[in-house]
Amino acid sequence: MTPFHEQARPTGTTSASTAVAEAGHEAAPQVWDGMTVEVALSVMASARVGHLLLCDDDGRCTTLITSAQLATVRGSAAYTDRVRLGDVLSGRGLLSPAVAS
Repeated sequence: MTPFHEQARPTGTTSASTAVAEAGHEAAPQVWDGMTVEVALSVMASARVGHLLLCDDDGRCTTLITSAQLATVRGSAAYTDRVRLGDVLSGRGLLSPAVAS
């Protein structure tokens, strides 16, 4: 299982977008790209949040991913239970450009 931790105010957050910067002020689970979509949705449900902060190898939160994006992925024809968050964000055809942005 991919480790994750919750932190109310992440320190050293380098945001890749305004959404990540804004989400940094809210309590949100921080996860890594090796987590599967199913586990990520479960983490969101357990934490009662609508998004996760995706962190890089240095532990900096770089991307915000929402439950709506993951639900779109789960409903796509390319979806399997092995799809990981890194696959979703790398543009492997799982998210349309409109949803990815």
